Order: sequence, then structure tokens, then C-alpha cells
Amino acid sequence: MAKADFHKHQRVFVRPVGTWALIEQVKPHWVKGVEEPVRISYDCGLGRDFTADELSEEERQDAETGRWRLMRAKNKWQSLDECAHHPFPGTFPVVVTDEQNWGGWRVPGAEYDRDPQNIEFQARLITAAPTLMKLAERLASEAQKADEMPEEIRSLCEVAKATLKRIQSRPADKPSHNEQAA
Repeated sequence: MAKADFHKHQRVFVRPVGTWALIEQVKPHWVKGVEEPVRISYDCGLGRDFTADELSEEERQDAETGRWRLMRAKNKWQSLDECAHHPFPGTFPVVVTDEQNWGGWRVPGAEYDRDPQNIEFQARLITAAPTLMKLAERLASEAQKADEMPEEIRSLCEVAKATLKRIQSRPADKPSHNEQAA
């Protein structure tokens, strides 16, 4: 008997079409006298139903860092002529840090207009933050494992460890005098 591999509103990659879609409806196919469905198909709003082997789910990131991405939002307050000097005229960056495309980092239009190159750099940096954090975690863990390592690498590991400590501390935690200097 068949069990559903995916659920309604789940984002999946539809291989025959080569695009991402949301599952709009899970369709079990029943046979009279059988307690469970014999097969299940999925309506992704692409014109036909798909089977589970034609779909694949997104790779799940860990809950703390997730998959942050850079999107572009339409600039409603300035004409294309007013923002022609921007790197992407008519839009501004939005860093989405939530699976549902609504949480994240945005910048006021006036601030973006003041220094668009710097804001674009900040958006790319914030998007890369989860990867950089994983790198710092690996560096910090390697420092604990290795007995002998070059002094330059050891100092990098110490910086990584201190940075992680700063990131993972709560705002209510008071840093020591040495941590404030770092």
C-alpha cells in the first residue's frame, strides 16, 4: 500500500518540468475493499499529476542557520531615472532568513540610495553568514582536536572560537572585559 512521501504546501522540485513548485493537493487513489490507497499522486499546479519518484524535496538546512537567500524587491518610491546609479535600478536587496519568504533583513530606501554599493555588499555578506558560521565552527573544533598546529592557524581558530561565543551569547549575558576588546 502507498504512503504519502510529501504533504500539501511542501516545496518540491518537479524533475520532468525542471522547476520548483508547491504541492497544491495530495491525491490518494483508492480501491474498494482496501483500507489504504494503492498509489498517491501530487497536484503541483503544472497541468498534470506527478508521482513521488518524479518529485524531490528541498535539502533541509539545520533549523538555526537555515537557507538564507538574497531576493530583490521593487523600489516603489523612486522612478528608474532617480535610481539609475544603483547597481540594480528599480530594485533593492532583501535578505530572506525564513522559509516562508517573509522574515529577514531589509533596508530603508533612503539609506540604500545613500550608498547602494555598500548595502549590496552587506546583503551578500548576510546571505553568506550561515556558511561562514559553519566554517568558524569547524575551525574552533579543529583547534581542540589538534595538538600541534602552526601559530597562525591556532590564532585563526581562537578568533573563530571568540566570534562563535559572541554570536551564541544572549543579549542579557554580560561579556567580560577581554571579550569586549575582541
